[in-house]
Amino acid sequence: MSREGCHSCVDAIADVRRICDELGVAWSVSDVDADSELRAEYGDRVPVILIDGVEHGFWKVEEERFRRALRN
Repeated sequence: MSREGCHSCVDAIADVRRICDELGVAWSVSDVDADSELRAEYGDRVPVILIDGVEHGFWKVEEERFRRALRN
């Protein structure tokens, strides 16, 4: 989950892109401000990382933990 103008989101997207590309894992970005339910759920914690629809973390990518979760 991301939003326009979020500098932390730019960093997290770059990390997720790099890691997922290395591991061959598909990924996508959703704008929390495009949906009122997403904004209510995640709006104060962006960026938020979801894996298979389940919250994995927020504010930054913990690379080793993220890699482990993607391998499982």
